[in-house]
Amino acid sequence: MAETVFTPSLEGMKHVKAENGVILTKPFLDVCKQILPVLDKFGAAMAIVKTDIGGNITRLENKYCSDPSKYEHLYTMAQEEVQNKTAKGSSSCTNGLLWLTRAMDFLVELFRNLLEHPDWTMSQACTDSYTKTLKKFHGWLASSSFTVAMKLAPNRDKFMEVISGTGDINADIEKFCTTFSPFLKENHNFLASVGLDDMKAS
Repeated sequence: MAETVFTPSLEGMKHVKAENGVILTKPFLDVCKQILPVLDKFGAAMAIVKTDIGGNITRLENKYCSDPSKYEHLYTMAQEEVQNKTAKGSSSCTNGLLWLTRAMDFLVELFRNLLEHPDWTMSQACTDSYTKTLKKFHGWLASSSFTVAMKLAPNRDKFMEVISGTGDINADIEKFCTTFSPFLKENHNFLASVGLDDMKAS
């Protein structure tokens, strides 16, 4: 069967929602994990993003594993922290969900740029998506390290070739962006409903 690096995450997205439409913790985190190999193909340029995503997945996963039936739904752990007034802590699961969602926004935007702007270099596509998503929440330090990292972005054609595998990469990127975006939007709506969607990096 023809496969691209997106095949596992596209398959995984079918299981993110329960029958009643609620986002489930484990399937959502699994999809985020399945995107990490795509980041490996960027090399050094995405090392910070990958570490950040990995750390937030681990934080949420550890909480989930402490009581899988209690934390089956993605927002339960955040709701609990909001009630306990611990949601704003830098090591909270709410904070983990917020930054994981933002990092995924950045990736969706990046792949959308690669699709819609065939003439852009990889650095251009990265910088534009960074400006649209993460930049406004980052302090000076994070912003500077990101700008430096983007200069290490790989050659675009080579990258596309590597992630294409044997499948139709443009169709899969399109599918990935279209299917994943609504989950991220739902996360933002939930975080906004508890007043935490605009938290900045400390």
